[in-house]
Amino acid sequence: MAKKTKPLPVSPRTLGPVSDLERHLPSDWWRTLFNSIYLKTDGDVVENGHNTRRDVDLLIEVAALEPNDHILDLCCGQGRHSIELARRGFRNVVGIDRSRSLIRLARKRATELGLSVEFHEGDARKFKLPESRFHCVAILGNSFGYFAREEDDLAVLRSVYRVLRSGGTLVLDVANGEWVREHFDRRSWEWIDENQFVCRERSLSSDGDRLISREVVVHAERGVIVDQFYAERLYSRAHLMDLLKEAGFESIRDHGIVESHSERNQDLGLMANRIFLTAQKRRAVHFVERRSFQPRQITVLLGDPRLPDEVKLNGQFNEEDFDTLYRLKKALSEIGEFSFSYLDNHSVMLARLRAEPPEFVLNLCDEGFNNDAFKELHVPAYLDMLGIPYTGAGPACLGICYNKSLVRAVAASLDIPVPLETYFDPDDQAATLPSTFPALVKPNCGDSSLGITKDAVVNTPEELVAYLRHLQETLPGRALLIQEFLTGTEYSVGIIGNPGLSYDVLPVLEVDYSGLPSDLPCILGYESKWMPSSPYWTDIRYREARLDEDKVRKLHDYSKELFERLGCRDYARFDFRADAQGEIKLLEVNPNPGWCWDGKFNIMAGMAGMRYADLLRKIIEAALERVATSTSESQAVLSVS
Repeated sequence: MAKKTKPLPVSPRTLGPVSDLERHLPSDWWRTLFNSIYLKTDGDVVENGHNTRRDVDLLIEVAALEPNDHILDLCCGQGRHSIELARRGFRNVVGIDRSRSLIRLARKRATELGLSVEFHEGDARKFKLPESRFHCVAILGNSFGYFAREEDDLAVLRSVYRVLRSGGTLVLDVANGEWVREHFDRRSWEWIDENQFVCRERSLSSDGDRLISREVVVHAERGVIVDQFYAERLYSRAHLMDLLKEAGFESIRDHGIVESHSERNQDLGLMANRIFLTAQKRRAVHFVERRSFQPRQITVLLGDPRLPDEVKLNGQFNEEDFDTLYRLKKALSEIGEFSFSYLDNHSVMLARLRAEPPEFVLNLCDEGFNNDAFKELHVPAYLDMLGIPYTGAGPACLGICYNKSLVRAVAASLDIPVPLETYFDPDDQAATLPSTFPALVKPNCGDSSLGITKDAVVNTPEELVAYLRHLQETLPGRALLIQEFLTGTEYSVGIIGNPGLSYDVLPVLEVDYSGLPSDLPCILGYESKWMPSSPYWTDIRYREARLDEDKVRKLHDYSKELFERLGCRDYARFDFRADAQGEIKLLEVNPNPGWCWDGKFNIMAGMAGMRYADLLRKIIEAALERVATSTSESQAVLSVS
């Protein structure tokens, strides 16, 4: 039995044969066309989940979108792209469309799915949103070129330019005008469903710049439902790029052709072959007011991907590491004040730094010189010897914080709670082992959770002895720590800046272990950082901490005290965990913490509304402010003496 469908409303007016489509085209046809009938006639494409997901995949890729980005979906229609972005975790999505009925439908769908998207009715040429609000504006699904005058299309682009942030990206998805001119069907018809079909006529406008279309929608029993006309300007790539330049955009890139999928696959019309372009708003150059040290060129020091690295999985740089480097370089390219060069070849690093001293160094070589974690402090020590200013901690701070027992002693001297702990020297065969279980066994000196696996949490003396023996074999000669295993909630605090200067404490992060299989101990060990196949990699989540003001203030105070006492600079991360009674104790201090896009530090920055590029910029600016201040103080001392 054929499925019954609700017939579309009957139009009070229909036309017969028309010799000139353009003569019947209303100048403002777009005010009334986009309604429930449009969702029927074009639903095979614009209500197609495959097309929407593919469009959003491409949007995220070409605009390098991040979850905290502010995104405007202009001419959003029924909100399919906005809703898909929100479904994927993008938290600041706004949709604007002229059609009241489609905006209402978008709001209804978002509400039903429990997704937070802000939808507004508005004209694309003059919508009311704050200046410089958005990281990205997307005009997708062939929603550009509807106006009778090209000046109105230019007005749309200028409105987009106004609401984009410095360096923000416009993503434009438009019918390929050159292709359409050669391939459009002058007449076609297709069934919409079991009872309704649409007949289409098309012709070029008298000036050849627009395609005029007529649609007659017919119900098999009730007759003509609607007879409507619409048009779109046929832009070539070159013409569109010229228009974008006229609106002020730069860095215009062509990302190829997009083709639509349709289950009916009969007449895709203007959606059949589309151009996908990106363009950027010019970057504003600005400097921190207090900063007098203003380098234009920054050299980024990194680990050497050519060399072995015992910390990484299989002892070498992996696909995830190269993706991390790609994302870093992409984010740094968004910081318009500086140009960046990269130095990762450790065989020539020292010689090059000596022969051609950089103006300033962004020190991200946390692997250590020659990828030896024990030599992480050697890199800033060499920079100090050459008098090259750089970001992050100095060698003394890195040396102290690499030794976990020393950090614990400093914290205890400041009355900051610390776990119970036994220091185990591998040469001391008569050491007294603790009797409190569960316990956590880890190297006293180490980085990136090396030596801390799911088996590092021990529950019996036998398990303790077995894991001690394992670490003595795999990390020979290293002193070990046997700590009380804290079973409460785990937190991280991030600080950017320097005491007495700009100083920001990021929102407190909480580690969510609820998705981890119950037979695994709740720790952030080696598997969580380096093994993508492990549940520790896939099932652990992070969120903003659910703490009262008193506990947040206490964590802030502990972190600030440690930042100053240990000599941290520019940025640092402090990890804490509560015991079974709820007392929060220090786990470790991380000067020069992980800078990668998916690390805890960037997650905390995201909670503060920052993008990855914003975080990197703030670290650089904190270091430049510190260097400028120390330089001016030194000059003042010299002038007095």
